[in-house]
Amino acid sequence: MQSFVYASRRRADTYVWLRRRDQFDDLPDTLRETLGELRFVLEVDLTPEHRLPREDPAEILAHLGGRGWHLQVPPRQDTTDASRDDAI
Repeated sequence: MQSFVYASRRRADTYVWLRRRDQFDDLPDTLRETLGELRFVLEVDLTPEHRLPREDPAEILAHLGGRGWHLQVPPRQDTTDASRDDAI
């Protein structure tokens, strides 16, 4: 499926995948407001076999086919200190 990827200028490492180029009307108003201005970064013919670093292509394709968009957010940061020993 042809898809179009946009980066949020307001939120670092946050991307929106769209089924149609520049079809921002598919996005909920609150999401558009949160992300701010979007910058086009990539056009890709996405298939389930694609290897993506942080996203499942099948999930993206399902979202694009169902609602016309997919939101990619940065991974959550672990706020715990792995080197800390809580045992006393």
